[in-house]
Amino acid sequence: MLINIDVPDAETGTRFYTEAFGLEAGRRFGKDFVELLGWESPVYLLAKPAGTVGAGGDLRRYERHWTPCHLDVVVDDVDAAVERAVRAGAKLEAPAKDAPYGRIAMLADPFGHGFCLLQLGAKGYDALLGL
Repeated sequence: MLINIDVPDAETGTRFYTEAFGLEAGRRFGKDFVELLGWESPVYLLAKPAGTVGAGGDLRRYERHWTPCHLDVVVDDVDAAVERAVRAGAKLEAPAKDAPYGRIAMLADPFGHGFCLLQLGAKGYDALLGL
């Protein structure tokens, strides 16, 4: 699997994702296409100007928006990860809270994409099954 994230500017996107998540810039495919490494799947930042046509004919916009698909970033310490992401420019939308499967916080990157920081407990999602 590959993760592709549209951003309005590749340099700004690279700065945010490397600072917020400790990813490292890999290959660059010109000035508007950057590979980030450090997760199980590579992340590709694609610079696409606001107002250009995206999937389904929708125009790209970089204010906060809803999408049915988002990233859950699994971390060892959700509170420390929230601090790091906010320092890098993320917006905290729901502070970390305990859940049966661990702790979760909800944020958005500077480009309007929502993501969750998730610290799984010992049983992870199996806790939801009573296992």
